[in-house]
Amino acid sequence: MRLGSLRQLTLASFVLALVPLIALLWQSQNDLAKVGKMTHVETRYVVDVVGLMQQLDGAAIDLERALRQYAIIRNETVAELTDNAIIQFVEALKELCTSLPASNTCDTIKKDITQLKTFRNIDDTRVLNAYLNAMNKHVSLMRKDVDTAIQQRLEVQKNDLNAMQAKQAWSTAMLVSVSLLLILLGSQLIVNPVKKLKQIIRILAQEQGTLPPLSTQAPTELIGVEKDLHWLADRLQQLEHIRTALLRHAAHELKTPLASIKEGCSLLSENVVGHLNTQQTEVLALLTSSTQRLNTLIEKLLDYNLLLQQAQPTFTEVNPSQMVKDCLEDYALALQEREVTVDIRVSKIWVDEELYRRILDNLISNAVAHGAVGRPINLAIYEKDKHITLDVANRGKRISPETVTRLFEPFTRGDDPRNDNVIGTGLGLSIVSDCAKLMHGDVEVAEVDYADVCFRVTIPQEEEQ
Repeated sequence: MRLGSLRQLTLASFVLALVPLIALLWQSQNDLAKVGKMTHVETRYVVDVVGLMQQLDGAAIDLERALRQYAIIRNETVAELTDNAIIQFVEALKELCTSLPASNTCDTIKKDITQLKTFRNIDDTRVLNAYLNAMNKHVSLMRKDVDTAIQQRLEVQKNDLNAMQAKQAWSTAMLVSVSLLLILLGSQLIVNPVKKLKQIIRILAQEQGTLPPLSTQAPTELIGVEKDLHWLADRLQQLEHIRTALLRHAAHELKTPLASIKEGCSLLSENVVGHLNTQQTEVLALLTSSTQRLNTLIEKLLDYNLLLQQAQPTFTEVNPSQMVKDCLEDYALALQEREVTVDIRVSKIWVDEELYRRILDNLISNAVAHGAVGRPINLAIYEKDKHITLDVANRGKRISPETVTRLFEPFTRGDDPRNDNVIGTGLGLSIVSDCAKLMHGDVEVAEVDYADVCFRVTIPQEEEQ
């Protein structure tokens, strides 16, 4: 399955991430409406029941006043007024008891009213007072029942609100989590192809490993970029083969005429074809010197070409003291006027012997060619942080920071002339860098207080590398 374009994927991820948030908003609106309705109902109930209680209190006062008046006056007009007061009290009690279905006081007050309805037959004032006191007491109890009912309703409302709040919290957490997961999923659909593109670019830069297969589940634009990178990798491989073949064939083809030139110079210098005058001898010396220089350049090209073809190093245990001694003996003629300080603090190192010897040869050759004449050269090999470090330092002109950034690129030469007046190939330090990288190491221009220029090579010492 192939995903759509990057724009479609982004919009779809955004819409999917909004769905849980919209559901959360809808649920919040419903809960808010329920809370508003619940608050309205409970407020209406409290207002109604308090109003009914006030009506009952008023009816009780009117009823007591009418009964006491009848007890004094005892005529039919007052009796009718008392009957009306009893009817109003009963109606008020009925409405209040309807709102308080669980109140037992209603039945008690009804019994009191039944007794008071016989007020025409009550002649003793003490009996009437007893009935009225009982009614007032029960009306007071009714007030407490009203307060209790209101508190119970408020408690129920509080519990409902707490339950609704807890539900809202869980819903919010769940829907926000779902939204975040959808966002992460959408971003991952974009991040994974981008990571794969970075991996391909890293493989192309390091020239190590094979490219992963083309993606099938990625945005169209990123698949297009991946295809372009695969094409670029094939093209770079073709160019690399062309460069290697060019170096190999060019060096080989130059060897043949160069050998003829060297042989001719040798015959002329031995006077095989006749004696040479002074001027001819000087020209022959120039030809011989140029031939030697050209032969050195060709050997450098062949060495660089061989290094490019080497896939994996072979690590062995090497004696650094013996390697340095052999290398310095090879440069004994060039080092006649130089003092070389050697500081080797390890008895063995774990490296590819041929690659490490190339590093030594090129760094010492570079120090001889560019170091100040008559000034010492320092060479040190020591272990630091599980890495073998090689420092080759010389005195002379410091290297500018601008030059350091491109110093280890192939065919890059320094701006200062060499001590031997020979134009170099610009491959020496590039070979050092490539040899170090093949052994999983690195090379840099280090700052030291005892020399002006110091090249430092670090190689990791893990025997299972």
